[in-house]
Amino acid sequence: MKYRSVGKSGLKISEISLGSWLTYGGTVENEIAKKCMAAAIEQGVNFIDSAEIYAKGEAEKVIAEFLAEGTVKRKDLVISSKVFWPMSEDINRWGLSRKNIMNAIEGTLERLNLDYIDIYYMHRYDYMTPVKETIETLDDLVRDGKIHYWGTSVWTAAQLERANAVAKELKAHKPIVEQPMYNMFSRHIELEIMPVAKTHGMISFR
Repeated sequence: MKYRSVGKSGLKISEISLGSWLTYGGTVENEIAKKCMAAAIEQGVNFIDSAEIYAKGEAEKVIAEFLAEGTVKRKDLVISSKVFWPMSEDINRWGLSRKNIMNAIEGTLERLNLDYIDIYYMHRYDYMTPVKETIETLDDLVRDGKIHYWGTSVWTAAQLERANAVAKELKAHKPIVEQPMYNMFSRHIELEIMPVAKTHGMISFR
């Protein structure tokens, strides 16, 4: 297995990660999911990615079940989750407001049965919340030790520029990575997003 640094940070992740969207806690039985995780880790995968919205939190619970079996040490893994999408009908239970992020991270840590996660992704851009509020909240979570790093997911080039500028202004922790939608059919990020992400150190390097 080959590994890369996440952006300009010192964090190292395997080139292949294990995701849990549409599978864990939903269409794949828990025991099969845990066997998949064990097999991946045996081959050198050290990065498990999830989100609170995946199966409405059930994906995170499956990961917790696997970690509880003790076949791998938590400190040897990089575990991420995400926040943005509505988790209930509560008007405040979505987006990137301080209230929702604080509620969301507590729920994620409880479901994963962990004290911290390594990367916390902002799952989409929130047009209703000031970027400053979001970044100040994330900076507090880093300083409190509940997350080690934060990143973005499916943000535009302009939104990445804004986030980095605000973080610099606040002297707050900057996003270390952008997780875009990217495949052989969807390559739009090559035009603007990848260059901007590279400029701000948000691309994984060898």
